[in-house]
Amino acid sequence: MTQSENTFQNLTRPDGETLAFQARDGRGPTVVWFGGFKSDMTGTKATALDDWAKERGQAFVRFDYFGHGASSGDFTDGTIGRWLEGGLQVLRDLAPGPVVLVGSSMGGWLSLLAAQALQAAGEGDRLKGMVLIAPAPDFTEKLMWAGFSDEIRRTIMDEGRYNQPSDYDDEPYIITRRLIEEGRNHLILDKPIPVTCPVRILQGMCDDDVPWQHALMLVEALEGDDVAYTLVKSGDHRLSTPADIVRLHQALDDVTGT
Repeated sequence: MTQSENTFQNLTRPDGETLAFQARDGRGPTVVWFGGFKSDMTGTKATALDDWAKERGQAFVRFDYFGHGASSGDFTDGTIGRWLEGGLQVLRDLAPGPVVLVGSSMGGWLSLLAAQALQAAGEGDRLKGMVLIAPAPDFTEKLMWAGFSDEIRRTIMDEGRYNQPSDYDDEPYIITRRLIEEGRNHLILDKPIPVTCPVRILQGMCDDDVPWQHALMLVEALEGDDVAYTLVKSGDHRLSTPADIVRLHQALDDVTGT
């Protein structure tokens, strides 16, 4: 399923929407990239992982969620559950064997949910490891909703959306009431997380979007013992400097067994 550089294919969803993806053939386990909120698979970390996979001959899949990047759909119609369903189809159709999941920010939450879904389906042995970059499990509730003023909360509930200014885009992030309410169906930090594969977490101490203490809550919730938490003192939310990319590659080398 190897494609030419920067050429994406489409995976059709049951509802007729399409998910854009790029898959690279190679040795297993297949590394699967779960991107962040309103990001796409052409970002710095995703392309750096593709370069890493190409150099190593490693199987690698990256994709855009519904309403993101080159995939179809309106971003404002997206929810945690809808984006998770797309990720699970990617794992079924494009990476059916052993996998290592790499999740950035929101992708950390979605990849953890995907890991639990694999276990619930009796496929937990497929999961060989996880690398999480500034992971943001439960962010709709614990970071967004908890941090909103009463005025913003009223706007979301009464008008159905709030335009949140973004540090990463000229356009604001549209936070919908449905995103907040549906996200409550997928909260995981208030109970043990039954993930026992090797997990490597990279977190910036200067992250204004996902505080380092949030990732520490995840470390405490994970049931597995093989969990390493790397705190980068000068790191921001993106963790995409050359030094950050080296740390990402090293974490992947670790969990893939090289």
